[in-house]
Amino acid sequence: MNPLKAGDIAPKFSLPDQDGEEVNLTDFQGQRVLVYFYPKAMTPGCTVQA
Repeated sequence: MNPLKAGDIAPKFSLPDQDGEEVNLTDFQGQRVLVYFYPKAMTPGCTVQA
């Protein structure tokens, strides 16, 4: 898979939320979505990068 560029349409995917519930990208169709990845909760990287 090639990296996405700003404005590209993301492929369909699902990930667990903070409560372990599955969230699908398609649940937000027609809306702007920001997906934020960080290395590990409760570490400097989880808040510094945000």
